[in-house]
Amino acid sequence: MRSTAYDTESAMCHTKSAINAAEAECALSDEERFSRAKMLIGEDGIETLQKSRVAVFGIGGVGGFVVEALSRAGIGSLDIVDNDTVSASNINRQIYALDSTVGAYKVDVAAARIRDINPECDVTAHRCFFLPDTKDRFDFSRWDYVVDAVDTVAAKIEIIKRAKDAGTRVISAMGTGNKLDASRFRIADIAETSVCPLARVVRRELKKKGIEKVPVLYSTELPSVSGKVPASISFVPAAAGLLIAQKVVCDLLGQAQGC
Repeated sequence: MRSTAYDTESAMCHTKSAINAAEAECALSDEERFSRAKMLIGEDGIETLQKSRVAVFGIGGVGGFVVEALSRAGIGSLDIVDNDTVSASNINRQIYALDSTVGAYKVDVAAARIRDINPECDVTAHRCFFLPDTKDRFDFSRWDYVVDAVDTVAAKIEIIKRAKDAGTRVISAMGTGNKLDASRFRIADIAETSVCPLARVVRRELKKKGIEKVPVLYSTELPSVSGKVPASISFVPAAAGLLIAQKVVCDLLGQAQGC
């Protein structure tokens, strides 16, 4: 029987070997690695991103692509938070889900990949969910930006609240399941959302706590199907994650959305 366990240590060794081989052939500098981005945002922009600290809570379908894009944009410090392991049903939409990674902790796979993309990135993998018994582990004031890509309403509300209390910018992902049209995603204040059932619940709970002015990503598309288990396809959560990453980067650079 094929082993489904992901050997993180072996993966790290493989990653380090690949990096060493690449360095031996042609040592990459940050200038080379991010040269194309520098053409767009300038040297000051690159330095701003390299000095930025971002936390991503939940690195599944949406959060995984947020992390991917942020690491490739040159964010200098990433905290990734998730206690889930890769399952076969993740393969259709999650960037860390491969046949070889089934059974592995997503944060372990992600951390190895981030270090392979940018060895200079300070990545911290937190093998835990954001729950009542773990929430005090996190100091939200140390981050420049927080991305909420978790599934549960209670955790979303608490993440948003703690970020707001700390004066840290935050963006929250609403529902992406049962969607087929990636062009219907929008980023707006939670008060301006419509159609999305999750956004409606989150909006109500935030209002109870007096929390306002929260940017969220949501879809204006009516669900294509319904069911206890949300349906999904490869490009929808990916598009959502990339849009969130765009918002984070543009905000950190102090530019209007769209840069």
